Amino acid sequence: MSHVTTHVLDTARGRPAAGVPVRLDARDGDWSTVATAATDDDGRARDLGPDALPAGVYRLVFDTESYLGEDCFLPEVTVTFRIIDPTAHHHVPVLLSPFAYSTYRGS
Repeated sequence: MSHVTTHVLDTARGRPAAGVPVRLDARDGDWSTVATAATDDDGRARDLGPDALPAGVYRLVFDTESYLGEDCFLPEVTVTFRIIDPTAHHHVPVLLSPFAYSTYRGS
C-alpha cells in the first residue's frame, strides 16, 4: 500500500467518486510530482506513490472537473498537508459536492 492514500466521496450522490484523477506532489522549494493515479470504483486511490516518504510538505491535487463536468464550480481541489512521522500511513479523504468540499486526516 502507498504511504499516502485517498478516498473521494460524492456527498451529493451519496456514493464514491470513481475515476477522479489525483496527483501527489512534494514541496522541496518548488513542487514536484511524486505519483499520479485515479480513484477506483470505490472512490479510493490506494496505489498513489511509494510505500515510504520522508517528512515534509505534500499536496494532493484532484482533477474534479473531469468528474463533475466542465461547467463545475470546483474544477480542482488541492489539499496540502505535512508528514511529520515518515513511518506513519497518511490517509487524506475528500468529501466532495458540486459547491463545496471538506477533508480530514483519516486512518
